[in-house]
Amino acid sequence: MSVLKAAVVQLCSSADVAHNLSRVAALCERAKSRGAELIALPENFALLSADEHEKFSWAVQFASSDGVLRGSGKIIDEMSDLAKRLGVHLVLGGLPEAGRTKDRVFNSSVHVLPDGGIAAVYRKIHLFDVHFAHANTSLRESASVEYGDIDQAIVSATPWGGLGLSVCYDVRFPELYRRLVAAGAQLLSIPAAFTLHTGKDHWHVLLRARAIENQCFVIAAAQQGRHSPTRFTYGHSLIVDPWGTVLCECPDGESVAVAELDFASLQKVRTDLPALSHRRIGVEP
Repeated sequence: MSVLKAAVVQLCSSADVAHNLSRVAALCERAKSRGAELIALPENFALLSADEHEKFSWAVQFASSDGVLRGSGKIIDEMSDLAKRLGVHLVLGGLPEAGRTKDRVFNSSVHVLPDGGIAAVYRKIHLFDVHFAHANTSLRESASVEYGDIDQAIVSATPWGGLGLSVCYDVRFPELYRRLVAAGAQLLSIPAAFTLHTGKDHWHVLLRARAIENQCFVIAAAQQGRHSPTRFTYGHSLIVDPWGTVLCECPDGESVAVAELDFASLQKVRTDLPALSHRRIGVEP
């Protein structure tokens, strides 16, 4: 297939998982009604709480048997049912997955197939530990989240091309995306809950850079709004083409943005400006 209709869903998630999942379903239905075949959700779509320990109660589990990935837990069960009901590829931006120890979870992005099956799971490599005193923002993701394996290059197959998975803070580490492209990615998923402080200056620049330097489509669903007295997110969920053009972008608030992704144009960019084949410093998958 050479053309994909893709959507990004923008949320203002809270500690109320049932409400969050209800809003996800409603917005995905809206995206589907606009023709979306692949729908991307933001990081922390099911749970964004000031109490980091709530993650443990909702952590999903994944297991592989006979080469087939299976998930268990309310969040993944509902999202698998939603993908199957709508008949779409669903990219879950970031959800809590049971870690190796009881005091940590992974922040995992999951590609769910139109039949409800699990195609791929990526565990966030780079964790967001920052303190911006002047912006009254302090976040230490590693206090409750386990680092994903450093050698990951999760590229999931779709009818349109390879889908490279990442999460939020990963966007600041371009070597990961070089690895994903080397492994066959043509689409890069970068879901986020970007802070207002960093987003206003860096969000668009970083996403367009990842699209241009890797000659890929970038699909970036994001959180937007006030989640607690001290947590604000920037939003501006968007899709960027391989030339760096923003194809669609969400306004403030809960919303959906949809764009057509033409993979013939991607191949033309890679042919006309073969920068990927000109690399002299490579990153192996």
